[in-house]
Amino acid sequence: MKRCKTLMARVCVVLLALFLLASVPAYCQRGTLGVNFGEVTDKSGSLSTVTGIEGSVDGQVMLFQGNPKDGTPSIVVGGEVRFPFDTTNHPREYAAFGGPEFHIGRNFLIGVHVQLRKIDVPPIPLPGGGLTPPGVFNRANMELLQIPLVLQYKFGPGRHAFIRAEGEPEFTPRFHLTAAEAASLPKPHFNYGYTVRGSLGYDFGKWYVKGTYETRYFKFTNNVGNPGGLWNWKTNVMTGGVGIAF
Repeated sequence: MKRCKTLMARVCVVLLALFLLASVPAYCQRGTLGVNFGEVTDKSGSLSTVTGIEGSVDGQVMLFQGNPKDGTPSIVVGGEVRFPFDTTNHPREYAAFGGPEFHIGRNFLIGVHVQLRKIDVPPIPLPGGGLTPPGVFNRANMELLQIPLVLQYKFGPGRHAFIRAEGEPEFTPRFHLTAAEAASLPKPHFNYGYTVRGSLGYDFGKWYVKGTYETRYFKFTNNVGNPGGLWNWKTNVMTGGVGIAF
């Protein structure tokens, strides 16, 4: 119950922040707010892939509208909350971002966002085997600094259809270890990681629909802090959603 209340509070904070930004017409020229649902898969090390249902709320508002003629970028801010239905096998995530977006002609957009993401990482159930009983492997929660490159292209009659791609290399996460976790194992040594996301959608004017696919991978050095490669983690998310444009 406490976790549910915390999640709802964070969702409400994101929605309230986007609403307040959208209510300032002198600065906010356009924004979106959407809800998405779909499938999430997580795979840790050599363990079997776990599949579940995930929902998310995302939004973005334009604080400053740029001018393509003189090369002035638009400035946008936004956020995202992800809430899997099964939090014992899939993480909750919270993100906030901001950055410039350059409009090239009427169809093309390129931008760079600076994003902070928090991942509440669940423990990994271990099946055990032989004389080894089942157990769990506790992983620390992570905070990430992400700098995704954003590309978007509008096409079709009236340029209502759009395709959008985002991608970034992952930097070393900041770990939040409990005292028990810190005493049992050292921090894992980050090797490399990446996130790639693609969306295809259609803007009807006041509302829009979109489908999104994302893949993310974290690779850690195989040492005492990463026994059996359990920190090596791949996530795939495929969702469909609807939202409003204001």
